Amino acid sequence: MVTGMKKKEKITEIFFDEDNHVINIRTYNTDLKNRLTRFSDEYPDECKLVDDSGNGMLEFEINKGRFCFRLTKPYSEKRRQMLSQNATQDNHLPKKEKK
Repeated sequence: MVTGMKKKEKITEIFFDEDNHVINIRTYNTDLKNRLTRFSDEYPDECKLVDDSGNGMLEFEINKGRFCFRLTKPYSEKRRQMLSQNATQDNHLPKKEKK
C-alpha cells in the first residue's frame, strides 16, 4: 500500500495504564499488523481490530496478559565472533550435512 508517508513517519504506539486490562496498539509495521491480525482471528476474545485508518495504520486492543516486551542482553564480542564462525562453517557444509 502506498501511503505517501516516509518510514520515519510510520510509527508504532503502544498504550496501557495500570488500571485497565487492555493494551492499545496502533501500528504501520506490516509484520506486527499481520501477527496481530492472525492472533485476533484465532482468539477474538483476547484481541480485536478496532480501527483501520485506511492509510496503512491498524489499531488493536489486546488483553494485557497476551502481549509482552522482551529485553535481550547485548552479545559479548567473544559470543559474536563464535556465532559468526559457526555461521560461516555452516554455510560451507554440503546441504545434506547442515543442521
